Amino acid sequence: MTITNVVEIIWAISALGIVILVLLHSPKGDGIAAIGGQAQLFSSTKSAETTLNRITWTLTAIFMGLTVVLSAGWLPK
Repeated sequence: MTITNVVEIIWAISALGIVILVLLHSPKGDGIAAIGGQAQLFSSTKSAETTLNRITWTLTAIFMGLTVVLSAGWLPK
């Protein structure tokens, strides 16, 4: 398994994570609280939404960064 394969796997996992997290966001601002008991893991709904936003943005940055690296061909083959 080459470094390119490892980076592609991380890239695919981040893409899947972004899709799932975006689907968890509610258009009315309910976000993860709309799922039910999951929001009880956090101290408040606002804290759950903030955490969800941070994770989504982090995965987005990882995805975009790896997209640039993979498309530019900077990794050895």
